[in-house]
Amino acid sequence: MKRFLMAALGGTAAGVIATTQIAAPLLAQEAAKTENVYEQLDLFGDIFERIRAQYVEEVDSSDLIEAAINGMLTSLDPHSSYLSPKDALKMREQTRGEFGGLGIEVTQEDGFVKVVSPIDGTPADEAGVEAGDFITHVNGESLLGLALDDAVELMRGPVGSEIVITVVREGEQEPFDVSIIRDTIELTVVRSRIEGDTVVLRLSTFNEQTYPKMKEAIDEQVEKAGGIEKVNGFVIDLRNNPGGLLNQAIAVSDAFLEEGEIVSTRGRDPADGDRVNATPGDLSMGKPLVVLINGGSASASEIVAGALQDHRRAVVIGTKSFGKGSVQTVMPLRGEGAMRLTTARYYTPSGRSIQALGVSPDIIVAQPPARPETEEEETPRRLLRSEADLRGSLNNDSLTEDQIKQIEEDRAKAEKAAELREEDYQLAYAIDILKGLSALGPND
Repeated sequence: MKRFLMAALGGTAAGVIATTQIAAPLLAQEAAKTENVYEQLDLFGDIFERIRAQYVEEVDSSDLIEAAINGMLTSLDPHSSYLSPKDALKMREQTRGEFGGLGIEVTQEDGFVKVVSPIDGTPADEAGVEAGDFITHVNGESLLGLALDDAVELMRGPVGSEIVITVVREGEQEPFDVSIIRDTIELTVVRSRIEGDTVVLRLSTFNEQTYPKMKEAIDEQVEKAGGIEKVNGFVIDLRNNPGGLLNQAIAVSDAFLEEGEIVSTRGRDPADGDRVNATPGDLSMGKPLVVLINGGSASASEIVAGALQDHRRAVVIGTKSFGKGSVQTVMPLRGEGAMRLTTARYYTPSGRSIQALGVSPDIIVAQPPARPETEEEETPRRLLRSEADLRGSLNNDSLTEDQIKQIEEDRAKAEKAAELREEDYQLAYAIDILKGLSALGPND
């Protein structure tokens, strides 16, 4: 027993020594890190006092501290930033659907401001600003080297005032100026219409109004069509939709899914991960879906496109999306300010992250550049003739007047759809896909 007790005590002593030998260096390293942090904070304090005392002009202390905080956040990634009380208020207004400005969603790339997308019907959209444009100057002042928030602040101003931005665009040899009149931006988050037998839903952003407005639009257009059985499918147009609220992207995805995962988020701590699943109910009643995306489709738009694509619920058409696969959390701070901090990445149901990669369409369809208008065609179109134009051709007496009328109506619809290709080739392509899918479906 004594021998056993001694062995146990010896083992305990060895364990204490081993633990001490391992833990001591770790504790020392942690203490060194903490000491280094305090040294750097002391350095910050020294620089702060030097600037206040010796800078060539008197500076506001609160401005210096805000700049330091913002610099710390913007050094992390393009989407983390400090929001002053004024900026935090504007952000809250934007998520509610009304705010002042040009109407563009921007990010920063290579030191310049890059347009993620113009918002439908806004001054920037009407002035011809396009997704992918780089804004290099505002009223002649270079944006190179400015933080994104500072660059955005330069573009803000009183409603009705003019701003001139200098744009660099792929395919254009020289930068060019665009004049825009600032206005109050009232977002129409959902526009809807019927093209033939197809319901087209145009979602311009994801704010608090998106899902409710989309549901209203579906009900209205289905009723206008004469019931869901008269609809051959839905086009969800997410082109140039810069994203917005995560919960609205989930609600829109859920509207067309009966079950399965919609999106998952994974943060720094695995325990902070989250998965969101669809609930029963499909607003489209199982009708075929086509989702339209392009390089201006970002964030929440990519969640919707990725979820419907992974579940094989929709055919995704267009060009590769923007590739913003991170989640920002807005954290209120003292003094009415806020901090926008990237806290997680999101993943589509198949487990793929689209960060910097984007969603790839099932069918790549680029929007052809607009053709210049000419007064006359260079070569006159050849006059096409059919059997009915031939002298003495036989009449078709095997059809009733109602059948002939139906054929003529169907032909008129097809001709109208063909005209849409001149106006919006990608949308016309999406509608053609739905026609093909409905033609293969069972006969009623």
